Amino acid sequence: MVTEHVVLSVLPGREAEYEKAFAEAKHVIASATGCRSVSVSRSVENPSNYLLLVEWDSVEHHMEGFRNSEAFVEWRRLTGHLYEPNPVIEHYIAVDTLSN
Repeated sequence: MVTEHVVLSVLPGREAEYEKAFAEAKHVIASATGCRSVSVSRSVENPSNYLLLVEWDSVEHHMEGFRNSEAFVEWRRLTGHLYEPNPVIEHYIAVDTLSN
């Protein structure tokens, strides 16, 4: 499993609009093959910044499957106009964890 980590800078003053759009768009990505979970968090220090975390079965499920699908086009249609271009996207693999 890999975690897609995306830092988004939403256009100032459009945060509520982004959160509403995400509420609809999350179902688009969650239905993609290989998607295990999707969440978004808002920065406390910089309220226009959001952290999108998507768990995928593999990088390929994200980069080849989802990114080359009509679902990705729909995802971008719903949310892409609300943040500055070029979000920072990286994939992570857990090496250690502890839960209470």
